[in-house]
Amino acid sequence: MRADTHPRRMQDNAAADGFCRDCFTPVSGGERRCRHCGSPRLLRHPELHQLSIAHIDCDAFYAAVEKRDRPELADRPVIVGGGTRGVVSAACYIARIHGVKSAIPMFKALKLCPEAVVIKPDMAKYSAAGKIMRALMLDVTPLVEPLSIDEAFLDLTGTARLHGMSPALTLARLMRRISEKVGITASVGLSHNKFLAKLASDLEKPRGFSVLGKAETLSFLATRPVGFIWGVGKAMQEELARGGITMIAQLQQMEKTALMRRFGSMGARLYHLSRGEDQRIVSADDHSKSISAETTFNTDIAERIELERILWPLAEKVSRRAKAEGVAGHTVVLKLKTAGFKLRTRNVSLADPTLLAGRIYDAALPLLRREATGTAFRLIGIGISGLVEARPGQETETLDVTTAARARAELAVDRIRDKFGRSAVGRGITFGSDD
Repeated sequence: MRADTHPRRMQDNAAADGFCRDCFTPVSGGERRCRHCGSPRLLRHPELHQLSIAHIDCDAFYAAVEKRDRPELADRPVIVGGGTRGVVSAACYIARIHGVKSAIPMFKALKLCPEAVVIKPDMAKYSAAGKIMRALMLDVTPLVEPLSIDEAFLDLTGTARLHGMSPALTLARLMRRISEKVGITASVGLSHNKFLAKLASDLEKPRGFSVLGKAETLSFLATRPVGFIWGVGKAMQEELARGGITMIAQLQQMEKTALMRRFGSMGARLYHLSRGEDQRIVSADDHSKSISAETTFNTDIAERIELERILWPLAEKVSRRAKAEGVAGHTVVLKLKTAGFKLRTRNVSLADPTLLAGRIYDAALPLLRREATGTAFRLIGIGISGLVEARPGQETETLDVTTAARARAELAVDRIRDKFGRSAVGRGITFGSDD
């Protein structure tokens, strides 16, 4: 990225209370449009040039990449997802106006928006776009913490001298580079810690740039429901509501010891995050990251055979992502959530890392069978962690003869699907035995 290192421009940016997001001209006072380019996209905040923790999240990433490659779809509702029995992976903002959201069943999405163009996911293409975007982020700071293929935390502390501009202006220029190089848009949240930066990035999507300063932290959070707090899902919201707590302002008035007596370690989290306190650092260490897929059922399921059937396409989804990103996992993780919202996580370590759907599924199957003893579940998920770079051929070279043959067969199926589509060949699985 070209840094604007002109001393006068740097001084102007530091003195101004904002800038134009399109041409980066400093703005101040009551200007409603940029005096240089006429754009109304002006960014102002009293702490704008002092904050340095950011969260970047692409706008409807999968759908945006598809629209980039098919310009004729620019004004059409687009849904990326599986068949009528699958779920929505992503929906463009036009489709979202009709109520389509990620993770809802495809049949429901098509009822909400029957005119939508449905496109099957192309993880290799999305991964390629994500890698370009990641490289652009690393151009501005080495402290990039990826959360997924299309979002990350960035710490730009101390980068002002390097780039000749404040972190806020560096981020605005980064957004333009992403648009130019990747052909998609993203939204930015800028604040003084990760929790608030992530909250901010969701405030003005798409193409948003929201700032949360230290001075406004308590008042901003006070007006929000407790569900805004990281880790407070539906079950915790219901538990808090039983105690009459629905707003963050109520948590701000409570003592830490009282919250911990009632909610344990979660009580400490509620205390600190309700006050906008988050000590987590932005970590560039990728080793702890994982790849996973999960689905929530329309009705709870207790039958083991049915759960095994559902687990296989999830294992395939994880495998597709791993292959697209060129990584393999040392650990297979099974996730289950009961009808009562109790989470069960089980894992098993492998002798050598894998990215194959067959091995991922086979490793998770015994874990599932130990848990599926009559309990009704509302969610099932599978994933791999302990990621390492995948070496071509490692699955067929290092395993026993039988497993190596299965690996070669799966890779052959991948090649057929790449050429003729995912429906060209499927896997037959026999359910009901304990073999």
